[in-house]
Amino acid sequence: MKKSIELTRDIETLFGTRDENLHVLEDGLNINIDLRSDRIELEGAPRDVARAEQLFADYEHLRKAGHQFQNGDLSSMLRVVVGDPNATLRGLAEAGRQRSFGGRRTVQPKSPNQRRYLEAIENHDMVFGVGPAGTGKTYLAVAMAISALLNKQVNRIILARPAVEAGERLGFLPGTLQEKIDPYLRPLYDALFDMLDPERVERYLEKNVIEIAPIAFMRGRTLNDSFVILDEAQNTTSEQMKMFVTRLGFGSKAVITGDVTQIDLPSARRSGLIEAVEILQGVNGLAFVHFDESDVVRHHLVQRIIRAYDEHKTRLAEQQLSLLEPKTTAPPAETTAPRPALLPEPPEEPRLRN
Repeated sequence: MKKSIELTRDIETLFGTRDENLHVLEDGLNINIDLRSDRIELEGAPRDVARAEQLFADYEHLRKAGHQFQNGDLSSMLRVVVGDPNATLRGLAEAGRQRSFGGRRTVQPKSPNQRRYLEAIENHDMVFGVGPAGTGKTYLAVAMAISALLNKQVNRIILARPAVEAGERLGFLPGTLQEKIDPYLRPLYDALFDMLDPERVERYLEKNVIEIAPIAFMRGRTLNDSFVILDEAQNTTSEQMKMFVTRLGFGSKAVITGDVTQIDLPSARRSGLIEAVEILQGVNGLAFVHFDESDVVRHHLVQRIIRAYDEHKTRLAEQQLSLLEPKTTAPPAETTAPRPALLPEPPEEPRLRN
């Protein structure tokens, strides 16, 4: 099927640098896009061509409505649209506008799983985001928390994290209690300062509108009208996880994030995140979103490194399984008694003539 679309003003923004966005559409929708002087020609299966035509129409609608695409947002949204048949460019842009924070900044997913993650946070009071490093679990959760705070959906943000070293012992740290635990919570500070002005972050921290604390400080509290995030949940014990998920009060949301491949607990302790996913899987009102290496939004090497570790882990598991399997031995061959050697017949005696 072929379809022609008339070129409109500023449509070259949709093409991207060196037409990279058009290549995304061609590869993702399995169509051919031919640029002519006055039109764009689409060729492919009817369903795929119709999706591409809808995408161009959505872009034209957003352009006329004055929508401004920020750094890399358009390319990310196109990848989500081609990867998820239920997603549309217009729908993603309008949903991102509702999640805006800090002026024109919006929260935009960069993969289909990130889209499901954001929608799960909007529609559920407790969400588990489980997956490898660099998939945006913590960053998107903090962004959604700030959006909810600025839109007056909650009154405060509480960020919690286990105080566990990554495979090493730091010993006794100097300073006050807050100074001792700050190194463990630094990634959460980084996300806040990346989204808000430093003066605003300091003001919120001073007034306890934003609270950052180790998970041990959550015991005995009821958290009402709050957006609560538990980061690095794979390093919680079973008791800590049960304590955290029962802190939720009225008008609150909770997001629990973690990577089950990076557990720093002593070998004898089982991760509270793994146990919670098993126990709470069938509870109504909860959502579980699992990420993989295709959702990594850091340096492109990170995606390859995660894939290499996963493949190595799979190979080791297969080797261990092969060692545990009982070895089958061939049944012994039937043996027959050797035949006794035949004795040579005695020589015939000569006959004597009479």
